Amino acid sequence: MATTKRDFYEVLTVARDASPDDVKKAYRQMALKFHPDRNPGDKDAEKKFREAAEAYDVLSDVDKRQRYDRYGHAGIEGSAFHDFRSTDDIMSAFGDIFGGGLFGDLFGERRRGPRPGPDLLMRLEIELTEAARGTSRSIEVNRQDFCGECKGSGARKGTVATTCNYCGGRGQVVQARGFFQVATTCPACGGEGVRITDPCPGCRGAGRVPQTVKLQVDVPPGVESGMRLQLRNQGELGDVGAPRGNLQIQVMVKKHPFFERRRNDLFCQVPISFAQATLGAEIQVPTLDGPDKMNVPRGTQSGEVIRIKGRGMPDISGRGRGDELVEVVVETPRNLSARQEELLREFAVLEHEQVNPRRKSFFEKLRDYFTEETEPEDDADEA
Repeated sequence: MATTKRDFYEVLTVARDASPDDVKKAYRQMALKFHPDRNPGDKDAEKKFREAAEAYDVLSDVDKRQRYDRYGHAGIEGSAFHDFRSTDDIMSAFGDIFGGGLFGDLFGERRRGPRPGPDLLMRLEIELTEAARGTSRSIEVNRQDFCGECKGSGARKGTVATTCNYCGGRGQVVQARGFFQVATTCPACGGEGVRITDPCPGCRGAGRVPQTVKLQVDVPPGVESGMRLQLRNQGELGDVGAPRGNLQIQVMVKKHPFFERRRNDLFCQVPISFAQATLGAEIQVPTLDGPDKMNVPRGTQSGEVIRIKGRGMPDISGRGRGDELVEVVVETPRNLSARQEELLREFAVLEHEQVNPRRKSFFEKLRDYFTEETEPEDDADEA
């Protein structure tokens, strides 16, 4: 059974209209309270520490927060937030909000372990019909893989890397600043804790080589332009023994020749003739499922919108479909035959004798307006 995630506002104990500063302050307090170094061996505290990071990752980002407020977890699940897998991963993402090393000052030197790889980001363009129905796409990703010769060590086959004598293999240099101790990355080994004296010729000591892989991406129905999908552990390499980062795929939906998306509704304009608007008609309109018929009521005015229920975009959370909004635009004929012109002139004569109440009201207002404008002003000097 799937685990139900708690509401992110509840996790950070903030109101839904909380300001960015309030969200940041609440996260700082929770992160300090449940940090694993303060709660060694406490699995519940570790879970809450990771849960708070997920909540802050979404609520501190304007775009993610808007999607979360609108769709809930369905709008960002598996795609819109970082997949935090370790304390170090959280620290690398949000450590800067604690004043540049506050965790290190409070809890001592950080535990070092294999670091997961960074996430990769790429864009994927799809058609509106693919966004409506969902699609599966094959993509190519350029990333790194461990060198086959040295298995990622960076050292020539038969040799090993030596411990960095500058930091003693810790990868960090600790300096005292007043009452605090600040740890910085070792400048000699770049934080690796080891140095390679005889590099591998296959990767020149890097331990990794470029690689192009083909992956399959499943795009869910209802995805909106700008949303991100996530493929776990398909990003860039991490340290030896650590998982890869994630692959973040930003979906961009191409402009459609007929439709404009308005949330889950689809808007389009359809031209009709003067006769169709006046007498009513059954016309053909485009839909995502192909051409369909729509009834235009008698007396329809240009610019009126007719709603076709359930023919819009599917909701990404699975809650039904939006509607299709068809704006009818009455076209004025340009080239008339002699008979058409004769009939229209006859119609104009009849229309003049029996004026439409709406037009009559307009012209009466227009006449009254100009009458008031042309009335002579009273002569103030007249006795």
